Amino acid sequence: MPEWALYTTGVLAVIGSFLVLAAAIGVLRLNDLYMRMHAASKSGTLGSGLLLIALAVYSQQSEVVLRALAGVAFFMLTTPISAHLLARASYTVGYRPCDLTKHDALSHRTES
Repeated sequence: MPEWALYTTGVLAVIGSFLVLAAAIGVLRLNDLYMRMHAASKSGTLGSGLLLIALAVYSQQSEVVLRALAGVAFFMLTTPISAHLLARASYTVGYRPCDLTKHDALSHRTES
């Protein structure tokens, strides 16, 4: 394995792990559902994607690289959409943002 691949894998793994840790801390420490969901969907998705790319660089096998990139694409497409739908459903059933939220874009709409 080339030396550049080991360094690239290490850097990607460290950054990805840091982002996943930040997402976990955000889920534990933030105030309400919407803030927690934002932390989990943004940082968690990017961190998981970087860890999968690190796996692809480290393995250097076409089957593993293809599966890792498919996993990254799947994460990038599904996680933001599902977080949006869950947040919208939570708002619709009556779960309002905490007082620290400065702008509630859905407050003027009437819910059916």
